[in-house]
Amino acid sequence: MPITRERSQAQFQRALKSIPGGVNSPARAFGGVGGEPLFIQRGDGAYLWDLDGNKLIDFVGSWGPHILGHRHPAVLAAIEDALTRGTSFGAPTESESELAELVIATVPSMQKVRMVSSGTEATMSAIRVARGFTGRDKIIKFAGCYHGHVDSLLVKAGSGALTLGVPSSPGVPAGCTADTISLEFNDANELADTFAKQGEKIAAVILEPVVGNMGVVLPQPGFLEACRELCTKHGTVLIFDEVMTGFRVAFGGAQALFKITPDMTTLGKIIGGGMPVGAYGGRADIMAKVSPAGPVYQAGTLSGNPLAMACGIATLRTLRETNPYASLAAKTERLCRGLSDAAAAVGIAHTLPHVGSMFTLFFNPDLVTNNTIAGRSDTKRFARYFWGLIEHGVYLPCSQFEANFVSAAHSDADIDATIAAARNVLQSLPK
Repeated sequence: MPITRERSQAQFQRALKSIPGGVNSPARAFGGVGGEPLFIQRGDGAYLWDLDGNKLIDFVGSWGPHILGHRHPAVLAAIEDALTRGTSFGAPTESESELAELVIATVPSMQKVRMVSSGTEATMSAIRVARGFTGRDKIIKFAGCYHGHVDSLLVKAGSGALTLGVPSSPGVPAGCTADTISLEFNDANELADTFAKQGEKIAAVILEPVVGNMGVVLPQPGFLEACRELCTKHGTVLIFDEVMTGFRVAFGGAQALFKITPDMTTLGKIIGGGMPVGAYGGRADIMAKVSPAGPVYQAGTLSGNPLAMACGIATLRTLRETNPYASLAAKTERLCRGLSDAAAAVGIAHTLPHVGSMFTLFFNPDLVTNNTIAGRSDTKRFARYFWGLIEHGVYLPCSQFEANFVSAAHSDADIDATIAAARNVLQSLPK
């Protein structure tokens, strides 16, 4: 029987009257799959329930933070304890130092860290600090790597060609992006050529070491090493955006997994355990430029919020104590093998990259190594696959170009049920 969506549809119509597009983030709008979003009522473990009472196996996990699953007992207890003391003080608390110490002890690049309230704040601030540290203006980003809605980072690359200063959103003045260079991910030669021409002007290179915002795209052998070597040679700050991969692909993030240490790192998602948290940090000499220690200004009224700190501390402590990463990788590997076998059995061309507990099923016959190749994926087929899985009780990110997340709460039965659902849906899709 098709799932019912009447209450979600009614609430979406209500939201449209007061919220642009009916959502508070475009990723929730189902624009990549058509139709209207489900409104979620609650979550528990590996599951979500929407307003119509439909139970769904959740592979979104609030877009990454819920690596332990929804409503983990240790996280709930920490929040409840923090609530007894208040919600916000606008003054230092012990918990800020405790979370900072946990991060510094775990993430190889981070000698000092500043807490903020979102990943966007973290990347915006890291870019500012890198420019202040180097005294340079230009930055390099890679097409398909999303670093939040920062004006200088909302730049579109054109068919793999180097693109200078082209805003990809109205409202972003050309002047904000004039010093942004957009290159193709995994193209070490293009990066080297750019440094050869402009190396003395480049303040920072920022990238997702594993891309999650054009679907999961892995770094090809030698690419991260080339980024590190070129930045070192030219005195450029290398920034890893690990808002998604931090504490997700490994306890110390992608930099620990690949053994490449950037100069700065941005974090979010898991370090807040579901609360609004971001962080940026890096080498002590770079972070010494941050106000009030240095001249580069950055501030935030709710930065280091005690509820968010408690949630993050409980999440990281639990990850450290339980070390679920081998189990997560094994579950993800089994799920991906099952999905790939199901697609191959009915002759559907696909690739399925995964790392740790992140994966994306691309309806694309080619290995996806950059944004140009990702853009050739069959988005119409993905939309049919997405809605088919919804009907079978499986909730995926509502875009072909997003990462999917496995949590420690997913059971073997959940993995088996998802594979079975995918097999049924894929068999029904036109070839």
